[in-house]
Amino acid sequence: MRQKESSEMPLDPAIEFDKATVRYHHRPALDEVSLRVGRGEFVGIIGPNGAGKTTLLRAVNGLVQLWSGRVGVLGLDPHNGAGHAVRKRVGYLPQAPQIDSRVPLNVGETVLAGRCGRLGWLRRPGRADRAAVEGALEAVGAKHLADRPVGTLSGGEYQRVALARVLAQEPDVFLFDEPTAGIDPQAQLELLELIRRVHAEREVTSLYVTHHVRLEDGHAALPDCCTRVLMMRHGRIWRDGPRGDLADESLLRELYHCCSEAGPLGARHAGGGF
Repeated sequence: MRQKESSEMPLDPAIEFDKATVRYHHRPALDEVSLRVGRGEFVGIIGPNGAGKTTLLRAVNGLVQLWSGRVGVLGLDPHNGAGHAVRKRVGYLPQAPQIDSRVPLNVGETVLAGRCGRLGWLRRPGRADRAAVEGALEAVGAKHLADRPVGTLSGGEYQRVALARVLAQEPDVFLFDEPTAGIDPQAQLELLELIRRVHAEREVTSLYVTHHVRLEDGHAALPDCCTRVLMMRHGRIWRDGPRGDLADESLLRELYHCCSEAGPLGARHAGGGF
């Protein structure tokens, strides 16, 4: 089936895919995906496991090999010699990992790692780098955690710190890969609000991947600032359009092939509306 494209294509795209194909063991993980994301857009990406959502993010970062097609990010080609230059300008926030409590790093040092792309291998962190770390921690409400060992944080605290690390990087593009997975409901809502604020204040381009369209407590799994949604399955963009146009129960059931995972994209509670 030919992938559905948004009728309004950005004139100045921050991210552009042109019939991009990625294969794992000769099977397509992305299958001739074409996509344009304008500067400052916030795009949600939903779909079942194995649909190609994370592979799409990895293609933006130049971390998978293209079988065919082209990917452009901020006017650069991450698959043709500009991978490092792109990754310096792209921040990535995955789901919370399991951190060993014995890891000898505190929160401030963890956030400082976000400056590595700007520092390079030989420069030592200076006053501007320390100011960026302090500002990032303050922006996410985690300044008081600066001296805490990172391995002692809760999942929600760690995701705040991880977001601060991304902010310290000062990227132009944010990639979110199920960042609320595995943290408690209140922490999920707080993280979504932080992401909304960051996107608005920094005027960045954001891609946000989620498997579920609702959190466990019924709140929407996508931040309120997300206005466009891609529905993916079988490595293709199955639907692409405004969030409100795709918030249809029957469409979601078709996407997930069942009703247990489906629900209105903007619903606050199961069975609710916008």
